[in-house]
Amino acid sequence: MTDYQAGFGASFASEALPGALPVGRNSPQRCPYGLYAEQVSGTPFTAPRAVNRRSWLYRIRPSVCHWGDFARIDPGHWHSPPGTAGTIAIGPLRWDPLPLPDRPVDFVAGIHIFTLAGDVATRSGMAAGSYLATCSMTDRYFYNADAEMLLVPQQGGLRLVTELGVIEVAPGEIAVLPRGIKLRAELVSGPARGYLCENYGSAFTLPERGLIGANSLAETRDFLSPVAAFEERDGPALLTVKWGGILWQAAIAASPLDVVAWHGSYVPYKYDLRRFCPVGSVAFDHPDPSISTVLTAPSALPGTANVDFVIFPERWNVAEDTFRPPWYHMNVMSEFMGLIDGVYDAKPEGFRPGGISLHNSFQPHGPDARAYAAASTAALRPAKLSGTLAVMFETALPQFVTPFAAGLPQRQPDYAACWDGLARTFDRERP
Repeated sequence: MTDYQAGFGASFASEALPGALPVGRNSPQRCPYGLYAEQVSGTPFTAPRAVNRRSWLYRIRPSVCHWGDFARIDPGHWHSPPGTAGTIAIGPLRWDPLPLPDRPVDFVAGIHIFTLAGDVATRSGMAAGSYLATCSMTDRYFYNADAEMLLVPQQGGLRLVTELGVIEVAPGEIAVLPRGIKLRAELVSGPARGYLCENYGSAFTLPERGLIGANSLAETRDFLSPVAAFEERDGPALLTVKWGGILWQAAIAASPLDVVAWHGSYVPYKYDLRRFCPVGSVAFDHPDPSISTVLTAPSALPGTANVDFVIFPERWNVAEDTFRPPWYHMNVMSEFMGLIDGVYDAKPEGFRPGGISLHNSFQPHGPDARAYAAASTAALRPAKLSGTLAVMFETALPQFVTPFAAGLPQRQPDYAACWDGLARTFDRERP
């Protein structure tokens, strides 16, 4: 069983050997067990205390020893912003799930980016897509210097062996990996597929609850961080680094996952989406989807997200005299959606688990004709939406489609036809 520490945004402390964590000193002249002290900072040194994120690591070798002569490698389908318009005509888009490869592909090689927003060089925006893995990473390690990574498994689990400990994540859960934290991804129960969001801006945090008050949505105690675990392994290995939108790789002489003790607030973490407590209307009207925000990465503009991570889980519908599915809308936010399981109430056909839809900034979208017909004539009794979980990466920036995603055979060329059955019903003589 994997051990965890509970909490979010807190300062943790953990040691894999008794006494490995120095007491009262961050960088003593000589660390216990002959370890090296090293700090990893996720924010500028002068960031306010409330948002400052850093951790002290006490490791067998400092990271400078896990280095080599890096050379560029083929990024495959891992693209980074900026993207450009014109790859594909504007409008709503939807893809069927990517099939799992029939050859060995590890987590890094299996990342496929569909959309780009912002600019990796200015640390703004995001990228979103899928990951596919049919084998574990062996003698290969990775860290992302460009982005914080949010992983949302859809099929199969991942065992993320990081510098700070081990995180196991399965469908229905998420994992967040800070910039610069080294890891090895292993399969847990066969091939794995899921969604990936690269957050180039400020780190994910919990949204303010505002008038909701002190409870509901995601609770800090339900977020779990790993406890210290280390590898004492010498021998040839590869270190892959994503930096500046490019993948680099070098040979190294030992495992970089050699942190014996650590303390701080810059940590990877996981969260079980089934612990999210939804809120909704108990009288009338369909509320904004922002009430289902699990995590947000704020921008410099108050109330405007660089990235929001939103879910649509099991819940009760009880609103009276209300069109209960999401209404038709066009808005400044652009929405990348995935389906973990079940049926999405606004798209009962064509949106399959593992699939992707994109509704971009100020491009209209909403329920398909079948969903509209059913919801506008349904008897409005209390009803539970069961066995469903959809997720959304939402940003205030436009999301540009990568050439890879534009040319996929899984792209549904007739997606917009789902609205063809929305006939004119206006009659000025019948209020």
